[in-house]
Amino acid sequence: MRSGVVVIVAAFALLAGCTSEPGAAPVIAPDTPGGSAPTVAPSDVTGRIPPPPNDADREYVAMMIAHHEQALAMTRFAPDRAQNETVKGLADRIRFSQEPEIGAMKQWQRTFNAIGTHGDHGSMPGMATQDQLNALGAARGKDFDRMFLELMIKHHEGAIKMATDVRGAGTNVQVEEMADDVVATQDDEIKRMKKLLTEL
Repeated sequence: MRSGVVVIVAAFALLAGCTSEPGAAPVIAPDTPGGSAPTVAPSDVTGRIPPPPNDADREYVAMMIAHHEQALAMTRFAPDRAQNETVKGLADRIRFSQEPEIGAMKQWQRTFNAIGTHGDHGSMPGMATQDQLNALGAARGKDFDRMFLELMIKHHEGAIKMATDVRGAGTNVQVEEMADDVVATQDDEIKRMKKLLTEL
């Protein structure tokens, strides 16, 4: 086993002598997930290191945590108030997908020391007002089903807008991946909810 390690080390040393300046080993440059992760000279590394999160990244994560938390509050009404079993299943799906997403976003905040809250919830696209939430909580049966779908469609559309915006303004690869997941998942759920509305 040790001889194999020596061979590998020697091979890397030879590669360093062929591809870089004397005395400097090549560096594997970080890349986006699935990227080619090219080998570059140390002198070129500075320009290839991914930039730190910017204000758009931090603001998006703070807003999306609050946005998801409202969605979870809406789904918690469904077991006791919804009549349609598909609506109940959809509420479960939203809850089971967004709870771990909140956990991942809070971990991202801790990693980048970006913990904070977004104060003006009403400014976020798609957020339900307190009156709308009160009305949803008071509704039962088919009235609840229809109101839940209408509010959640609007809520999802707002989340997609936020995710689309940060993909153009942010710099962090992890935030871009989270935004991509929001767009893909919630676009699919919007289609399901719109179809379900026509069937109620």
